[in-house]
Amino acid sequence: MSLLEARSVSVSAGNKLICTGMDFQLERDECWGILGTNGVGKTTLLHVLAGLKNPDQGDILVNGRMIGGYQRKALARQVGILFQDSHDSFPVTALDTVLTGRHPHLPFWALESADDIAMSMQALEQVSLSATAHRMVNTLSGGERRRLSLATLLVQGPEIWLLDEPTNHLDVHQQIVLLDLIVKKVINTGGGIMMVLHDVNLVTRFCTHALLMVDPDTWICGPVADVITVANLQALYRHSIGMIESGGNRYFYPT
Repeated sequence: MSLLEARSVSVSAGNKLICTGMDFQLERDECWGILGTNGVGKTTLLHVLAGLKNPDQGDILVNGRMIGGYQRKALARQVGILFQDSHDSFPVTALDTVLTGRHPHLPFWALESADDIAMSMQALEQVSLSATAHRMVNTLSGGERRRLSLATLLVQGPEIWLLDEPTNHLDVHQQIVLLDLIVKKVINTGGGIMMVLHDVNLVTRFCTHALLMVDPDTWICGPVADVITVANLQALYRHSIGMIESGGNRYFYPT
């Protein structure tokens, strides 16, 4: 049984068509990278996969069950989403923010336990933010807030991770460290990831599969080695692409 499945899914945003008849299955231990030009609809597709927006046609299934059949709290135990940008609506600390990731696992009106707090502190340490636990979120930098959002997903612990540009605001070191952390954790626990990225070379480094959103009627998906090619990338970005090989790895760059 697939973790996440799209069956003949068509999506639009307003009068703009995003995709038609899209089919794919996210299996356990897979990490998918979603690539496409600005405005093609990557974020909208991710919201559909998370159950935040209904497709125009087709079905989304989570662990073999129609996504609409889940109650929101039960779905949050299965699916976690990292939004493209973080918005601080309330003046709370970093620790309080991370603790919200435990809410899908708590009984109604229950308070967080000592174990929940310990788990949240561990997640902050994993993303190198333990020193900020009691700082107000609005005092954190953009990169720190991004890491905080990832820590929140760590304590939520969903099987399916949907990440919208997880490397936003992160320097090169943090991009590699955090993607390595997330991918290893999810794969080691039998989960799966779909993430929107703009760096093709991060897809080839961390992902097992790729989904290229070329236009509403054209999408290409499959194993990275089959999908990430010079020809496909040139069709995707409408720009000349070069490739070099080094140490058994392929690196792509605009020419």
